[in-house]
Amino acid sequence: MTRPKSSVALKTGRRDLRIIGGLWRSRKIQFLDLPGLMPTPDRVRETVFNWLQLALAGQHVLDVFAGSGAMGFEALSRGAASLTLLERDPNQAACLREQAAKLGAQACEVNCVDSLHWLKSAQAPAAGYGLIFLDPPFHLNLVNEILHGLAQKGWYAQTQWVYVETELGLADLLLPSELQLHRQTKAGLVNAFLFRCSAPESLEVVEPENDTH
Repeated sequence: MTRPKSSVALKTGRRDLRIIGGLWRSRKIQFLDLPGLMPTPDRVRETVFNWLQLALAGQHVLDVFAGSGAMGFEALSRGAASLTLLERDPNQAACLREQAAKLGAQACEVNCVDSLHWLKSAQAPAAGYGLIFLDPPFHLNLVNEILHGLAQKGWYAQTQWVYVETELGLADLLLPSELQLHRQTKAGLVNAFLFRCSAPESLEVVEPENDTH
């Protein structure tokens, strides 16, 4: 599957993209040109962070399938307190550490792990992650498994927002009761959803806003 990209191919087998806003606005980060590694399209990334705006300040962020690191580094640039990146490929994990060092991102931790194994074995941290990015590889039917796995382990109790990027439409997502749709948008084959987290008994039904640029 090909996802729209604004990144520029480099001779070194890397690509680069620009951070859109915040402290590191217009700074470039690099990532390896690996099969299947498809950064979030710039328009979607800008839309998502416009949704979050002030809600991002001071958040502890977890990027479960970090890939290029675009979403995580954008979050740090815009005021997140810390960032944890999970990346299975050891070379890309090393590249993420290199980009963090270049940016001076001291509050960034890169873990070279299999994300599914990590989520199944890790306990929800006491302080929690205020924002979780979930962008698993497309066409592997992982999204619903992960969303319910996090619910079963109690992760949503300490989480305010979950961002999901998938080829699936909203009707195909089997959402746990803790997640309430806040906003959604689409770019090509990419569906992007921002969910609020709350205890099942406190959920209120609201009409989600749909960005159809």
